[in-house]
Amino acid sequence: MTSLAQKTLTGVIWNLLQQFASRGITVLVTLMLAYFLAPEDFGLVAMMAVFLAIGNSLMDSGFRQALIRMKEAKPIDFNTGFFANLLLGLLAYVLLFASAPLIAEFYAQPQLVELIRITAMTVIINAFQVGHVAKLSREMNFKAQFKAVLPASALSAVVAMTMAYFGFGVWALVGQMLASAFFITLFLSLQCHWKPGREVSLESLSSMYNFGYKLFLAGLLDIVFRNLYVIVIAKLFTASHAGLYYFADRIREIVIYQLVTSIQQVTFPALASFQDDNDRLKDGYRNVILVTTFVLFPVIILMAVMAEPLFHLLLHEKWWPAATYLELMCMASLLIPLHAINLNILQVKGRSDLSLLVELTKKLLQTIILVFSINFGIIGILYGQIISSSISFLINGYFSKRLIGYSILNQVKDFMPNMILSLVIGLFIIFLQKIFAWNELVTVLALVPFGAALYIWASIILKLKGMVLFRKLIKNQNTQKAA
Repeated sequence: MTSLAQKTLTGVIWNLLQQFASRGITVLVTLMLAYFLAPEDFGLVAMMAVFLAIGNSLMDSGFRQALIRMKEAKPIDFNTGFFANLLLGLLAYVLLFASAPLIAEFYAQPQLVELIRITAMTVIINAFQVGHVAKLSREMNFKAQFKAVLPASALSAVVAMTMAYFGFGVWALVGQMLASAFFITLFLSLQCHWKPGREVSLESLSSMYNFGYKLFLAGLLDIVFRNLYVIVIAKLFTASHAGLYYFADRIREIVIYQLVTSIQQVTFPALASFQDDNDRLKDGYRNVILVTTFVLFPVIILMAVMAEPLFHLLLHEKWWPAATYLELMCMASLLIPLHAINLNILQVKGRSDLSLLVELTKKLLQTIILVFSINFGIIGILYGQIISSSISFLINGYFSKRLIGYSILNQVKDFMPNMILSLVIGLFIIFLQKIFAWNELVTVLALVPFGAALYIWASIILKLKGMVLFRKLIKNQNTQKAA
């Protein structure tokens, strides 16, 4: 195994540990906060989430990806990126501060004015960490990022739980976001000793901007449309419905999107190092798809089939309707790993223009599907997401064939065995739930480890390529440690 592949695996492991630890804490805190807060509190956060995400996207503007992708990033490039992000962060905060009354009026929720103006300070705080993240990512040092994110997640959880216990309501969620941004920035600065200098370059700024602004526009579209469902539900239904949807979506995002992001963050700098060798890129991305889908497909399916017993076991009855939302969200997310990997190919090849074109095309189709699905209520909207995700994979995969010769058909052949086995085991677990009718605690404790063990056993017997590659990577990792 090459040193690059080994370094990539090490990065993936540390990044996955970071995501499991920090997001695990977040999941636990989210479930605990549900005992103290009402769906309406989560609904208020849902209403402002899209605008905060836009602010953070404007602050970043693709500069982090541009720094990571540079073949030789110099100190002056990091300085330029840092000050650009800081100025853009200040601009984003001013825009959010000024637009807060309009957002509150749109939703007919006056308390959103103060909520947005205070929570938006996270955008400025986050601007101070972009340079550190880019530098550590270029070095494939995800262990340092793990050491920064884990204590920050724990401390922000303490802040949120304390505020919720003393009756601060929705402000407990705001406190968690502010504390998380502050502590992550602080601990990243302690792990990465880089400090910005005064020297900047207009040439470097122009180069990063030309690459990054298209990613910003593509990311902006993704943010708006990913949150469009919450906006529509909050506007057409009630704050309680928006809160239930947002709560389920937050659980889905914590577990699924962050696992996908962890792999994407590692493979981007690793594969960008041989961006001009299409054969190596194709082989690299094929291995990424094999391993990623082998790990994530059973996790997503297991989350879907366990959503109802978990919600009944851990949450108050007022949150139970969100279990159905989460089940359908998981099915819509099954192809998310493929979306991320195919978009990653465009970025590695420097085709941010195609990234923008792809996002425009997908969002147009997504809007059409949403317009039709609204008539069938929230459940209809969720089924529309499943259809939209399937079409989006076809659009993303088309350009992968053009750029590196990795066609949609080849991708399907690679991931389909993992998907079929995951679905079969998921259906078998549902069958066992119906047959034995155990209480929720026994169902979770018995069927979750049983499903995981059955998947591993079956993949070994069937000699799935994903399992073979995964075991080979782990074996080589252990051999390198022993040496």
